[in-house]
Amino acid sequence: MLNARQIAFSILQDIIFKGSYADIALNRGLEKTQPNQQDRALVTELVYGVVRRQRTLDAIIDQFAKKKSHQQVPDILLVLRLGIYQLGYMSAIPESAAVNTSVELIKQTKYSQLSGLVNAILRAYIRSKDLFDPSNQSLGIRYSFPDWLIEFFLEQFGQLETDQLCKWFNQIPSLDIRINPLKTSRLEMQQILEKEGIISQILPQTEQGLRLIGTHGSIINLPGYQEGLWSVQDASSQQVAHFLDPQPGDVIIDACAAPGGKTTHIAELLNNQGQILAIDPKASRLRKLSENAKRLELENIKIMEGDSRLLDQFNNSCDRLLLDVPCSGLGTLHRNLDLRWRISPEKIEQLLKLQKEIFYTCQQWVKPNGIIVYSTCTLNPRENQSMIDNFLKDHSNYSLVESIQLYPQRDDSDGFFMAKLRKS
Repeated sequence: MLNARQIAFSILQDIIFKGSYADIALNRGLEKTQPNQQDRALVTELVYGVVRRQRTLDAIIDQFAKKKSHQQVPDILLVLRLGIYQLGYMSAIPESAAVNTSVELIKQTKYSQLSGLVNAILRAYIRSKDLFDPSNQSLGIRYSFPDWLIEFFLEQFGQLETDQLCKWFNQIPSLDIRINPLKTSRLEMQQILEKEGIISQILPQTEQGLRLIGTHGSIINLPGYQEGLWSVQDASSQQVAHFLDPQPGDVIIDACAAPGGKTTHIAELLNNQGQILAIDPKASRLRKLSENAKRLELENIKIMEGDSRLLDQFNNSCDRLLLDVPCSGLGTLHRNLDLRWRISPEKIEQLLKLQKEIFYTCQQWVKPNGIIVYSTCTLNPRENQSMIDNFLKDHSNYSLVESIQLYPQRDDSDGFFMAKLRKS
């Protein structure tokens, strides 16, 4: 049976060498190996911690490795990252355990003859930790972000708030849930959770939100999940359906619906009445929406696979349109740990083009006097307010009702943007 570090090493190989998404690789690895609860928590911390702190760890390794042979051997670099992360960020793990398990890990690879190198680098770090002072490093190395992203934050927020934002993104994300008002209330759900030893607090910026405090184990095993009493949804995302303000009798289209958190929330607010059409181009993501709708016992959602940019049969057909467009996700870097390494300025340019195509096509679906809510989970003004400004210049039949930008370091939730437009 594999131990926690062996499992973490295997999952990290999947992420770093094969390009798998961190959350998917972690879930797949845990499902395959079935560790006990304690090891599951350790694997999760190791995997997410190494992915999150990757650049900082590499800077430390480079400083304490006299020879740079580790840079040519990916397995050794990965083992060193695991070892340095335990030594630098996990005070509960004894130094000897961090070193010895790292040496054993490399011995189980084809590079076992280099186990002495791993041992020497880790012990050099233990002896001279004070030589690496994070506060003396650049913000990119200190907080483990690519330089272009740090420059982007500095330009928008300045030094002080960039520092606060990076710290916020490097903390372990909270688990926010949205209770299903068709089945329970916040107070009742708190009592159900408390009986199982799970403490929660009310999210004041939401009407249905709770934040779970401390460790909580697998989501699907938490009380009330299988019964459809709640869904996972960040505090900021929970505000979108209320911002859309669905009314009885409305025909509503969610043009970029999967995986369906906002779709199901709209359905709950309509008290299982009205008509909601959920469209998305990916069948696999729509299956998740369908599963959640069934679990929550929502019956007013119709699901359609398709690319919203290519559909014209819905012109002048809906009262309210939600455009939660694909975006750079720069407001969710704490939750999507590997996104900081995946996103790039080039990819953002591609997303801007996609957002504009969706926006400009789907606006035709709205009836006169109807509403569009455009939303993203990014901090990029070009994807947010600038997109709205340009749209209004090109569409004189629309007017801005309201827009909101939420910032993680100020609002203690995902970074999020919402704009409400009305068609004349």
